[in-house]
Amino acid sequence: MPLAEIPLCVWRTRGLNFTFRNQSIRYWTAGQGEPLLLIHGFPTASWDWHYLWQPLAQRFRVIACDMLGFGDSAKPAQHEYSLFEQADLLQALLQHLNVEEPVHLLGHDYGATVAQELLARHHDGDAQIGSCAFLNAGLFPEAHRALLIQKLMLSPLGWLVARSFGRDDLVRNISQIYGPCTHPSESALDDYWSLVASNRGNRIMHKLMAYLPERIANRQRWVGAVQAEGVPLRFINGAVDPVSGIHMVERYHELVPNPDTVLLQGIGHYPHTEAPIQVLRHYLAFRQQPLPSLLQKVAWS
Repeated sequence: MPLAEIPLCVWRTRGLNFTFRNQSIRYWTAGQGEPLLLIHGFPTASWDWHYLWQPLAQRFRVIACDMLGFGDSAKPAQHEYSLFEQADLLQALLQHLNVEEPVHLLGHDYGATVAQELLARHHDGDAQIGSCAFLNAGLFPEAHRALLIQKLMLSPLGWLVARSFGRDDLVRNISQIYGPCTHPSESALDDYWSLVASNRGNRIMHKLMAYLPERIANRQRWVGAVQAEGVPLRFINGAVDPVSGIHMVERYHELVPNPDTVLLQGIGHYPHTEAPIQVLRHYLAFRQQPLPSLLQKVAWS
């Protein structure tokens, strides 16, 4: 029995808007309890969490947004995108929702680096973080293996590569990073492309790619944030991801004291869509929460 999917057309109807620095940001929230902020990766959007959304909302107050430049949020063309600004955005969203208690983080890929910045702010006394879990994250830039398309978008001709980037390019690159038996359906690929192309998003992809050199420039701060004590951490990782797979977990064990990691064999870069039941099980175990009764028999089998 798989987790119920929320179709993108339904997901979009449930979104709300708030304004961040004169830009419209699309966000979602559901459930009650401790706040859990879900932070999506590159190049997709918060719909990535749709399999986990309802089960998590049974336990927590779940919150997600399409960050600036992603999904159905604003994608200003003349803008310098920054992970620091995305962290500002998430803090503004929490303030907009009157979240005052410590927030728990679950971040994937690009979003995991934003989570690292929020962790750094916690250690600086500028945020309140209760716990943090990462999914297939480029936590250590020296271990991250960028795709060729990412390198091309970082080149002086990146604007041209981005402008010509289409659905077939997305499919070709996504196919490289999923597990061998967990590729998305054609319908899901259509939906991913819809989110990338929304608000003419392909024209700014080279600008969003600035997060890769930004990780290198801020390595000391962001690696230090996961090495510091005080906030429970777990790294749940799809082992066969060529970008941030088992090699990233190995680096995590070298650098992080008392590492708490979970390897999902045969799973690639998107464990929350490739193996959502496993991710749910390991995340709730991390938070020491029981599985929703409907899923308990399946998820523990």
